[in-house]
Amino acid sequence: MLNITNKTTGSNGIVAVEGRLDTTTAPLLEEQLKGLFDSIETLVLDFGELEYISSAGLRVLLSSQKIMQKKGGMTVKNSSSGIKEIFETTGFTDILTIE
Repeated sequence: MLNITNKTTGSNGIVAVEGRLDTTTAPLLEEQLKGLFDSIETLVLDFGELEYISSAGLRVLLSSQKIMQKKGGMTVKNSSSGIKEIFETTGFTDILTIE
């Protein structure tokens, strides 16, 4: 299960993701983000409640990063140690801004 909460303040978008980001739920996040891209310049993904991310979830992050890099940037915040380990193993720490 995946819960997604969007909050937009001016040109800044904050998306909190809770649960599992996998093959089944990644399209849900992708659709939510597509709806935000035109109206924001920066994006913060809050992964404080994200339990798991699969390669499908990583693909959504990569495509979002490419879009947001042209606009103003994207930051991933509050990732658990397990999620950070996945980012390190896959090389995403070199691609994403992770705080």
